[in-house]
Amino acid sequence: MATQQNHLTPDRAADPIPTRSATGIAGLDTILGGGITRDRLYLLEGTPGTGKTTFGLQFLLEGLAQGESGLYITLSETAAELRAVAASHGWSLEGLSLYELIDEEDLNPDFQQSILHPSEIELGETIKSVIARARDELKPSRVIFDSLSEMRLLAQNPLRYRRQILALKHFFSTRKCTVLMLDDRTAEAGDLQLHSIAHGVISLEQLAQDFGTERRRLRVIKMRGISFTGGYHDFVLKTGGMHVFPRLVAAEHFAEFEDSMTSTGVSGLDSLLGGGLVRGTNTLLSGPSGVGKTTTALRCALAALQRGE
Repeated sequence: MATQQNHLTPDRAADPIPTRSATGIAGLDTILGGGITRDRLYLLEGTPGTGKTTFGLQFLLEGLAQGESGLYITLSETAAELRAVAASHGWSLEGLSLYELIDEEDLNPDFQQSILHPSEIELGETIKSVIARARDELKPSRVIFDSLSEMRLLAQNPLRYRRQILALKHFFSTRKCTVLMLDDRTAEAGDLQLHSIAHGVISLEQLAQDFGTERRRLRVIKMRGISFTGGYHDFVLKTGGMHVFPRLVAAEHFAEFEDSMTSTGVSGLDSLLGGGLVRGTNTLLSGPSGVGKTTTALRCALAALQRGE
């Protein structure tokens, strides 16, 4: 009897686990559990002034420190402006490649055309050819694309815009590049086209407060295949770059303790409490001014010091 051959596809579980790329931003890699997955396309969004350019430069400089080549493709800023931003943080961009997609001829008002090329030329082919040339010459491992707002205007309609982003995603994924695309949220409210395409999404916010300094925070909205700490995390921009402060989650900071009674240092109070305070619990001292709240609290602290705690 003839045997039946098995034509099932190979077990995908045997595929190697993708490696991570450290972002170089203090605190963010902790939130992401080690960094972002290599060779994927990510979206970094935020209104102007939230720190997207600083984030992108830190990402490239971290790769450079690990021996990875980096490319910054800019449609919104000049190479001189990027170097000025780096200088303000005490960084040198030597070793990184800066590629401007705008030249003086493109900005000539005598030409009735878009910023890059005449409208009859496909934006996708134009962008792809420019990046392909840079890719073949520079072979970067990390790429920053700044920014998507110009591409959105040039695309002229959502369908064409989505196709261009998909083309860029496919182009870079086949060349082992980790790509970070910057967006300044100029799209219509509720437009989640980029969120569905990107492998991960990080959102930056800048909040003005009535008193004190402004507040900056970020949120990892999406990160495929990675367990991350959700919610908002505060961050600061200062000389030296961005520093993120992961939010505290009580369940991640559990400590063993002895569930026993401990003396307050006042025998009568211990009797009222059934032996004293229970370790690992909270106690509220309430009362008007002058009844002895501070004295009682200090006596409890002194009793702990006398026990060698």
